Amino acid sequence: MIYTVTLNPSLDYIVSVEHFQVGCTNRTASELLLPGGKGINVSIVLRNFGVQSKALGFCAGFVGEEIQKQLQTFGIETDFVRLQSGNSRINIKLRIQEETEVNGAGPVVAEADLAPFLERIERLANGDVVFLSGSIPPSVSREIYGMIAERLKGRGVLTVVDAEGSLLLPTLPHHPFLIKPNHHELGAIFGVELRERSEVIPYGRKLQEMGACNVLISMAGDGAVLLAQDGSVFSRPAPAGELVNGVGAGDSMAAGFVAGWLERHSYAYAFDVAMAAGSASAFAETFCTKAEMEAVYRRLPALDGKD
Repeated sequence: MIYTVTLNPSLDYIVSVEHFQVGCTNRTASELLLPGGKGINVSIVLRNFGVQSKALGFCAGFVGEEIQKQLQTFGIETDFVRLQSGNSRINIKLRIQEETEVNGAGPVVAEADLAPFLERIERLANGDVVFLSGSIPPSVSREIYGMIAERLKGRGVLTVVDAEGSLLLPTLPHHPFLIKPNHHELGAIFGVELRERSEVIPYGRKLQEMGACNVLISMAGDGAVLLAQDGSVFSRPAPAGELVNGVGAGDSMAAGFVAGWLERHSYAYAFDVAMAAGSASAFAETFCTKAEMEAVYRRLPALDGKD
């Protein structure tokens, strides 16, 4: 079973406004209201690919109820810990000349709320996959992903981590199966600026030396690089296409890698599916369908080379 962890889920209110003006009343040209959060995004993409998953995390108030309701409508099983006070966050995604986001902080998660969540984690067993994705509520320890990875170590659970540096680094001693920093996050970890695909390779290797098994580095329109556990390095530019919505492309890439790996246990194939999924979602209004992913897969550009 695949589990996705979203500790700070949201309802994303996505609005397009033509001729936006500050200080004036603006009318929306289009609106979407969708459940959000990086782990939830992964569950949606997996669902689109016909792969079942269960969404874990915390929810609160009427917003939390709506998040669960929408996920269940999508056919995604949920097992959130319900908080007794507060509301899950609402994030505003404003599409004007440049996409602008206003993200809420989320509810307070008390120490007592962690116990039932960790009980759910303890149920994971050999052959399961868990995604630890995205930001966390301010009230939760920055060590939480490391704590989860430590509990799962040696139990045959494949752990995937897609989070910024201070959340990611505590998981590395526990050898996550896959980590997926983007090149900005990777550069921030080591205090460098990374622009070219060739530049990220030595820093990806450093993360492997620190414990990661596979390192998938997304670079938006510049493509991606995979440093695989068997020592192989795959690097490819992004396929041609019109950017429609970059939000969630990285989550689609992580979901695609795991879906591809579970299908064939091939790093090359998993990388190809990851690239196709991330790009197809960037070219779509929302998350890509399987058919859209496969269409991009068939026209992926050639690899830079395989080491």
